[in-house]
Amino acid sequence: MLARREYGRAELRARLLMRGVAEADADAALDELARRGLLSDARYAEAIVAQKAGRYGRRAIAHALKEKGVDEAAAASALAALAGRDEVDEALALWRRRYGTPPCDQREKARQVRFLMARGYSMAIALKVLRAAGAACDDEVA
Repeated sequence: MLARREYGRAELRARLLMRGVAEADADAALDELARRGLLSDARYAEAIVAQKAGRYGRRAIAHALKEKGVDEAAAASALAALAGRDEVDEALALWRRRYGTPPCDQREKARQVRFLMARGYSMAIALKVLRAAGAACDDEVA
């Protein structure tokens, strides 16, 4: 399994148990793989962060790491790589790839905000993106 991609210890343990391996044997095998350097939660966390950066916000990436059972120290270390990035700029680039034009009504605005929030950006960042994109539409002059 490790020949294809990185796995976290918790994920690999769950897969082994699903295949009928006894818990003690699975733990012993995982300990041996970690000792040899073939299994690393830190490397796994870095791979997830690299995969999701630019498409998801910091909150969503942190949630994915927690959901996959990565220990907190490895997750914090991997998330530190995102510290220098500006989330508003990343969210704006993502919004431009997805929509490109400002919303013309409240329904469309809500849809675009929900999209950004589903990608792990906060409401404040989503609204900043729409403001920066020029959220006023010519059709909505009242």
